[in-house]
Amino acid sequence: MSFDSWDDFDMQTIAVRAGYEQTPEQENSEAIFPTSSFRYASAQQAADRFSGAEAGNVYSRYTNPTVRTFEQRLALMEGGEECVGTASGMSAILSTFMALCKSGDHVISSQSIFGTTKMLFSKYLSKFGVEVTFVSQTDISEWEFAVKENTKAFFLETPSNPLTEVADLRALSALAKQSDALLIVDNCFCTPVLQRPLELGADIVIHSATKFLDGQGRVIGGAVVGNEQVVGEEVRGFMRTCGPSMSPFNAWIFLKGLETLSVRMKAHCENALDLANWLESHPKVEKVFYPGLESHPQYELAQTQQSAGGGLVSFRVKGGKKEAWKVIDNTKMLSITANLGDVKTIITHSASTTHSRVPLEDRLKTGITDNLIRISVGLESVEDIKKDLARGLDLI
Repeated sequence: MSFDSWDDFDMQTIAVRAGYEQTPEQENSEAIFPTSSFRYASAQQAADRFSGAEAGNVYSRYTNPTVRTFEQRLALMEGGEECVGTASGMSAILSTFMALCKSGDHVISSQSIFGTTKMLFSKYLSKFGVEVTFVSQTDISEWEFAVKENTKAFFLETPSNPLTEVADLRALSALAKQSDALLIVDNCFCTPVLQRPLELGADIVIHSATKFLDGQGRVIGGAVVGNEQVVGEEVRGFMRTCGPSMSPFNAWIFLKGLETLSVRMKAHCENALDLANWLESHPKVEKVFYPGLESHPQYELAQTQQSAGGGLVSFRVKGGKKEAWKVIDNTKMLSITANLGDVKTIITHSASTTHSRVPLEDRLKTGITDNLIRISVGLESVEDIKKDLARGLDLI
């Protein structure tokens, strides 16, 4: 279904309809193209496709119709010009920085990022001569103080994982532009349904499509969204040459996920806010972290950047690791796993799983204590979620 412009359509319609050209079979559901290569009408057409003189499919590592449909749809949803689908969220981050940075460049990153992303920056990018400085997610003065003449990019995820810290994207955008640096935002926790960083001044948006975009924990993938030159040429060029490609089947799964993203995010947020309020009143809970709560340090900021609080709730129990594990181990329904964004509610002890490779000093600096539990709130009855958590909370 093709239009000259999707500007007059709502997000939900774009998520269902945009980016797909029906084949001669006249199918109503997007087709999957599980092919490694494509035929050409002539040797001349093959030469033109490989040289770029003619647009079209070449090789599924970097041109596949199913992947392209996902890319075009997500780009429209985020308000970007181009999107590059990748094999995972981590490969989206790697592709972005390998494409845009060179030896001698400097990156400023929030210290409140996913543990594996922090390892990528500190252990691997450093091997290529890229220096990374970690700063407070919420203290703009630390970002400003960290800027150097060779600063190439700012990177953060907002809200953060797992403490849901909200960064001021407008302020960071202004500082990045003043510093001639790119502002790169991981938006996988909000998705474009709740937050559009490009409209708030970001240059690039990154997704772990594995999370809420899929929404049912089925496949792994990532995406990079931005303008035609930086993402469409530089990041796509890295993906084409180095090969961290999204598979056609996974792209098709993500397309099906996008169709229900708006209604799912609304339900995730409603359940999460209800659960956060319940946890905040529980006598065995020390503190709750959720941007939709008025007690959240960046509540007012979140109200200006996000249309709702999201599906991630974290809380500290009274006690330590022993008490946190007791709560987790006494659940019967919740899934004990480290993924998030699923229709099934997931419970995680971040300090010993997702952030276990982060040095203890750095974990404590970012507030990831042994008594912290993260909940990715699913779409079950919220009353059943509460009952399941109460089994363990009532024992500590």
